[in-house]
Amino acid sequence: MENSLEKKITFLSLIKYTLPTVVMMVFFSLYTIIDGMFISRFVGSNALSSTNIVYPVINILIGIGVMFATGGSAIVANLMGKGNDKEAKESFTLITISALVFGIIVAVFCIIFIKEIIYALGSTDILYEDCYAFLLTMLIFTPFIVLKVYFDYFLVTAGVPTLGLFSSVLGGIINIILDYVFIVPLNMGVSGAALATCIGYSLPSFIGIFYFLRKSNTLHFVKTKFDFNLIKNTCTNGCSEMVTQLSSSVTTFLYNITMIKFLGEDGVASITIILYVQFLLNSAYLGFTSGASPRISYNYGSKNKKELEKLIKYSYLSILIFALITFLSSRGMSTTLISLFTDKNSNLFDITLNGFMIFSFGFLVSGVNIFTSGMFTAFSNGKISALLSLLRTFAFFIVGIGILPKIIGINGVWLVVPFAEFTTLIFSIIYLYKYKQNYMYENVFKFKYALEKSR
Repeated sequence: MENSLEKKITFLSLIKYTLPTVVMMVFFSLYTIIDGMFISRFVGSNALSSTNIVYPVINILIGIGVMFATGGSAIVANLMGKGNDKEAKESFTLITISALVFGIIVAVFCIIFIKEIIYALGSTDILYEDCYAFLLTMLIFTPFIVLKVYFDYFLVTAGVPTLGLFSSVLGGIINIILDYVFIVPLNMGVSGAALATCIGYSLPSFIGIFYFLRKSNTLHFVKTKFDFNLIKNTCTNGCSEMVTQLSSSVTTFLYNITMIKFLGEDGVASITIILYVQFLLNSAYLGFTSGASPRISYNYGSKNKKELEKLIKYSYLSILIFALITFLSSRGMSTTLISLFTDKNSNLFDITLNGFMIFSFGFLVSGVNIFTSGMFTAFSNGKISALLSLLRTFAFFIVGIGILPKIIGINGVWLVVPFAEFTTLIFSIIYLYKYKQNYMYENVFKFKYALEKSR
């Protein structure tokens, strides 16, 4: 079977190749939001609060899948680029097993201490029952949660991103249908919502398993042997994505307590609406990055400098164009976007609209930071990738939320994310310049070179 990673790169071919993962990630974020809508409207606000309280645990499980997937796919694609197909298959198999085992260990620990964990996350006695029902169901299905996220990335590495898109969309549609069936007619509450989500995860997991069991496919399961260094390198390389998952829980918590201080419950609702919009946009950037990363790893492994430079140049060009379009269109459609969540004549609408106009400046550069971090993961430089991710999603956020609101009040709260994004951009540029020769893309950002190549 032909390896699609070997194909020549053009601007349009890159868009075509990454489009399935972009749609897949955006769709995933959409049906996650729809889950919340069903719970809020048909079960109640307490139920929605309960799912939010325990979601940091779910974030960890998703983080495990993403960590092994991004760190592992970079290693596997690199081996494939070097022509070491046998080692690539053995590594893929061991990484898959390791991700499953690691996820199950975490799940078992959480089940044993589930009561203590729920209360530590901030549950009250009133919310405990719903917290317990939702979290226990999700923990039982941990293998499918891990594998669903994991296969989303490795189907791209295997050269079949459209299969990943198909399985994710199918799983998402089933999730939405079952949300209605379990929650409305069957009145199963948050347990029904969790079960619908887990069944939606299970289908893509089985599709991935069946695909990688077929020996005729470019990448498939083989007999493997334990290699601690491979597992360590995979986790080290993919740890930036785990950092993102963990820090998002912390930053959301900090946002909530800050907004309560300034604007009360409307403030929390307002930042939730804006973070939904950010979640959608960032999922598109993550989808593009996950689609481009295997090709970066492959061409770096095969030392194909020409294709690597074209790939990186076209990637940044795509992201900058999308960022500008997103920024302008989101501001132009801000009233429509916000009115999907709240009435135009409400105080909440006014608060959200004011905040969105400030917050949206972060949309201009977030894609560059997300892709740069993912690019270093593709080069198997997990340290720089993790650093950029930590700066963007945690360190500069903490600095911003600790200083800006004290100086300029509520507008300072809305400026926290743009501050973190623009400050991280400085470090992204620094590391892009520092490693340009190490990773063979030194000509990408030379204006004279770009002009010559365009002639």
